[in-house]
Formats: sequence, structure tokens, C-alpha cells
Amino acid sequence: MVPACDRQRVELDRAEPPENLEDRLRTALDEARGRKQMARDEKASCGVGRDLHRRDASGGAGDLARAGGKRDDRLTTRPTSTPTPGDPELTELAARLVAIDSVNPDLIAGAPGERDAAAFVAEWCAGHGLDVEVVGDERPSVIATKRGSGGGRSLLLNGHLDTVGVVGMEAPHEPRVEDGRLYGRGAYDMKGAIAAIMLAAAQATGLRGDVIVTAVADEEFASIGTEAVLERVRADAAIVVEPTELRLAVAHRGFVGFELETTGVAAHGSRPDLGVDAIVKMGPVLAALDELDKQVQAGPRHALVGAGSLHASLIEGGQEFSSYPARCVLTGERRTIPGETVEQVERELRAIAGDAALRLGVSREPFEAPSGHPFVELAGRMAGVSEHAGALFWTDAGLIAAAGIPTVLFGPAGEGAHAAVEWVDVASLERVRDVVLQTALEWCR
Repeated sequence: MVPACDRQRVELDRAEPPENLEDRLRTALDEARGRKQMARDEKASCGVGRDLHRRDASGGAGDLARAGGKRDDRLTTRPTSTPTPGDPELTELAARLVAIDSVNPDLIAGAPGERDAAAFVAEWCAGHGLDVEVVGDERPSVIATKRGSGGGRSLLLNGHLDTVGVVGMEAPHEPRVEDGRLYGRGAYDMKGAIAAIMLAAAQATGLRGDVIVTAVADEEFASIGTEAVLERVRADAAIVVEPTELRLAVAHRGFVGFELETTGVAAHGSRPDLGVDAIVKMGPVLAALDELDKQVQAGPRHALVGAGSLHASLIEGGQEFSSYPARCVLTGERRTIPGETVEQVERELRAIAGDAALRLGVSREPFEAPSGHPFVELAGRMAGVSEHAGALFWTDAGLIAAAGIPTVLFGPAGEGAHAAVEWVDVASLERVRDVVLQTALEWCR
């Protein structure tokens, strides 16, 4: 548990939340600002940040590199982890975040979204000496800045507050720690890492540059949180703390969503002379998509993220059992690699669509950090890694990099993102906090 003197700053009373988010945040921030000096005074007695500024940047890296770990199939290099003594404050903070239901309402109708989680993060950060701004109304994101003295380079730390749904999970928002693992929805993806960057920013003192924590909404669907943050924040570099198994990821895939629609003629099932079957017309299109996927996967490969891919996601059509279907719609997704473009994907799909109508949906560019950039090299040294990794999934790093901010991914080890059992390795959270802190101390000094 958190020491008694620090617990007041970590806990947020959610028994009777105000109906209005702005009122709730205003109340929380006012109270937290009044406790800032008390928080600073208590830090020494509670042991917050003790010895971190004196710790060697490579501390623990050799052990981590030698230890084995569970592979996350979303990554293309071997993960590493090692057990270390737990940090009660970090574990408690991560557990508090996991206990807040922040399922994305665009994924699950009626889900609460990020409001309670944003209010908690805003209060905690304000109480620990960070300047806090909340952007977005129904889907809020938090920008919490540890101000430097001026003249130094800034560092953006990014993680998302929203989670996927909890179907099939037992007590998803009742966090528990067993054998060095924190269990619960969002522990791995990615509230544990948000706790790590909150603590790292709070402990980053004596810097000229700003350290900016962005805890954002909606990464699991449309990334409106990071888009809103990037309208207000500029930084000289960024770390996105998505789970990477303690590897430094410098590239990931993008995606292009699409719909293909075939049309028929509705008629009674007994009148083939009148009816045209839209679903049957989709058959050759599906076969062509399968062939295109084989060509894409056999085509150009990226050194870190491999080849692109293509799949059909959803299909619907028809009115009722006894009628010829007038319409059939297929939804699909093309995963892209660095160097591939939306325009290229559109040309591929039009070439195989035949008479089907093509509509492009949401798309995100693939991400690749600039080779040899000083920040990429610094992050690698602080992480103690000699090889870079690539992620097969998409993250908000793509948006941040597209805004001209050099970006890397570095996050914890664990298992169960979007699965019925989700956990994060607590020792790896400590490692994330330490690497992020040491990177900030070097980059922002």
C-alpha cells in the first residue's frame, strides 16, 4: 500500500462524483493546488523518488537483457524481463487506474469512457507539482506538464486512458497483484505504463526543459485524444509507453479501412427471372481479396515489421430468408508497412473490385523513427538495448511522429491485451519509469 502520508494524494473519492465533469475537475484541481507544497514536503519522508537521480542509467539493463520472458506476438523481437522488488507507490497508482472503468464507448455502447480516469490523473498530477490542462468534454484527455526552468528541450510522454471491453473477464476492475503481476483490464494496455510516466514526470526535477505527460482518450478507436493534444502541445521528442516487452520499438504498421458493396435486385425467392443476388456477386470479390492478400504478404518486407496484409472483417447483406438480396457490404482492413500509402492501397483495391463500389474508411499511416536521430540513440542507451524492435499493431506514435516530433515506443512486459486475462509485470513497470526518467534527465537538462 502507499504510505499513509502519500495516500491522500493518490486516492480520488468516486463515491458521489459530481454530475458535471468540469465541476469535478475544477474542484479536484483547486484542492490539489492547495496541497502542492505539502506534497513536496512529504515526498522526502515517503521516499518518493529516492536515489533515482543518482541511479546509473544502465542499472538493471544487463539482468533484463539476460532474462527470459513471454513473447508478445505483436512484436518482432524477443522480450525481456526480470523480477525486482516492487515499488509500492507505483503498484498502488497503477492499481488505482485499473480500478477505474474506462471502456471506450465507441467500442461498447453505453460504456463510461475516460471521464473518471481523466479526473483521477488530473488531480494526482496537480497534487504532485505538474501544471494540468484537460481537453475534450465528453471524452477528456489530460495534459500535465512538469515545467523546466527554461531553455531546455522538451519531452512528451504519451499513453491512453481508454480500454477495450471486458466480456469474459472476471472482476476486470478489481485489480490484484499475484507473483509480481498486476491483473485487471488495462493493466498491460496500458494503465500500468501511464502510472509509470506520471511518477517519472513528478520525479524529474532540476531540468531546463518541460516534461509533458499526455493521458489521452480514444486510442482504441479513432485517437481523438492525441489529435486534440497535438493541437495544443509541441515537443522536441516523445516516448509512447505502449507495451513493447521492454524493447525499444522504432517502427510499426499502419492501416486502411475499406468497404466494398455489390448491388442486386430484390425479388421474391421464387422469381429468379427478376432477382439478382448481391451476395453471390460478392463471391468473386472475396476470392480476389484472398489472392491480393497472398500477393501483399509475399511482397516487400520491412526489416522490423515484416510485410503488409489484408483481410475481410465483416460482411452483411439481404433482407430476409425468402428474398433475393439487393445489397451486400464487405468491410475489410489493409495493414500497411512504412513506405506504403493510402493511394497505393486504393489502386490495389480498385483493381480487384470489379463492379463492386469501393469506399475508403479510416486510415492511419505507418510509423518509423528517423534512423540515427540523437533522441533515438539516447533512448536506446537509457533502455540498455542494442537492437531496435518493430510493432505489428498501430499506436498514437504514428500521429505524434507525423506532427514532426521524433518518437519511440518503450513499454512494459505482460500479456492479455484485449483478452480475457490481462496482466502486466510490475518489475517491468519500474523499469519503464526508470528509463523514462533517466531519458528525461538527459534530454531536458
